[in-house]
Amino acid sequence: MWTSTTRRQYSRDGLRYETDLTDAEWALIEPLLPEACARGRPRRWPTREILNAIFYVLRGGIAWRLLPSDLPPKSTVFRWFSLWRDTGVFETINHLLVMADRERVGREASPTAAVLDSQSVKTTESGGPRGYDAGKKVKGRKRQVMVDTDGRGLILEPQPADVQDRDVACGVLRLSRRAFPFIIKAFADSGYAGETPAQATSIAIKIVKKPPDQVGFAVHPRRWVVERFFAWISRNRRLWKDPEATLTSARAFLYAASVMLLIRRLGRCS
Repeated sequence: MWTSTTRRQYSRDGLRYETDLTDAEWALIEPLLPEACARGRPRRWPTREILNAIFYVLRGGIAWRLLPSDLPPKSTVFRWFSLWRDTGVFETINHLLVMADRERVGREASPTAAVLDSQSVKTTESGGPRGYDAGKKVKGRKRQVMVDTDGRGLILEPQPADVQDRDVACGVLRLSRRAFPFIIKAFADSGYAGETPAQATSIAIKIVKKPPDQVGFAVHPRRWVVERFFAWISRNRRLWKDPEATLTSARAFLYAASVMLLIRRLGRCS
């Protein structure tokens, strides 16, 4: 429930832009970013401003060339985004923040259960790998997502929309073994049923079926947390559709959205 206290807690009115990092948020994320090279020309723009610009593009859904003049130029921001994208910086930061947020609420750093689901979104004229999801009648890409039982993003993988969930699930499950090796059970819908996901790893797949008498929308046990995660990241206009020309960029923006969620939550509690 919104109260005067919670509104002040979540308010970002004192910032230049809503997407700018607060001092508390920057103090949390600064140690997780790669250190500056000791050699070469000194950086003209602070790393904090680079990150502010990336979050501005993500939240506003704008083109790089439309960045405001008081943020770093598009060429600088995109160069750093590309470097962090290609070196997996966003994935690494997300992994560390997930563990930190779980410990904050008194849970073990690495989860033992997870929830799987996918979201189909349209692509734009920028091109790149895409397909047609006949079930949802969407031409574009699927976002295969694994979250913990509280809804924190663990593994986020974009794929062409014509790939079956049960086939892509194998890659997501295998990726989770490296980052979160203690997961023993994953909840999913009937799209992940079958021997292929069940035999991909040692993770047991629990299919949460919808009631046979269900009419219209209904909240399903366990699965609702991943639907809430999709709602959270969809607040970012860059993710309303998938405008990225490569799956690598699409993946980086998904992890950046998850990082934004976690850093704001941790920043309010620090």
